[in-house]
Amino acid sequence: MRSRPVPMPLSSIKVACSNCNLRELCLPVGLSPSDLGRLDELVATRRKVKRGTALFSNGERFTALYAIRTGFFKTCIATEDGRDQVTGFQMAGEIIGLDGIVNDRHNCDAVALEDAEVCVMPFDRIEELSRQVPALQNHVHKIMSREIVREHGVMLLLGSMRAEERLATFLLNLVQRLHARGFSQSELVLRMTREEIGSYLGLKLETVSRTFSKFAEEGIVEVRQRHVRILDTEALRRIINSPTCS
Repeated sequence: MRSRPVPMPLSSIKVACSNCNLRELCLPVGLSPSDLGRLDELVATRRKVKRGTALFSNGERFTALYAIRTGFFKTCIATEDGRDQVTGFQMAGEIIGLDGIVNDRHNCDAVALEDAEVCVMPFDRIEELSRQVPALQNHVHKIMSREIVREHGVMLLLGSMRAEERLATFLLNLVQRLHARGFSQSELVLRMTREEIGSYLGLKLETVSRTFSKFAEEGIVEVRQRHVRILDTEALRRIINSPTCS
């Protein structure tokens, strides 16, 4: 069995959203000081999650949403033949746990790809505070809508794109999200394995490796183990926008 994440000591339990450098990514902007103070009360604890440990598991009772402060996560579900199907990758500034709202139970596993830390936001408090702070309610709706749009994007990715298009889309999306958090527009360190990338993109491991090699040979990217440097962003965009070969 996977070990459960360990809560932080009481001395570290207070979290101030108003002073968090990620608040503009995971919380509404333009709130008054008093509303920000109420949000400080919403986040009661931080939780450290070790690499390879599940933050929550499929079938577990849903009680909270989680704002990622540091680290990377993958969400995955077990297929009938016992394989883990990766359904998404989440990073600092993003919120996970929305899958549990529908049936009050999580329908996937959220596993840390590196040592991580999350802010725990009890959902009953979110609902109560949303009724009092309209900006928060609107923000939660936007997060849910963004998740729906993301799922539609994945369906398009898996349904109609060639391997090169899938990997190009993945790299551009990942570097764009990282750039929003202050990182480089062209360099990234992959926290996930190529096998996990393949699972997410619906590609075999060999296909992912071959496509990376093809991009490198064409001078589009430079790959050194998990470090990827995008040399030609426009070339990646052209791959995505090129007509599909019959």
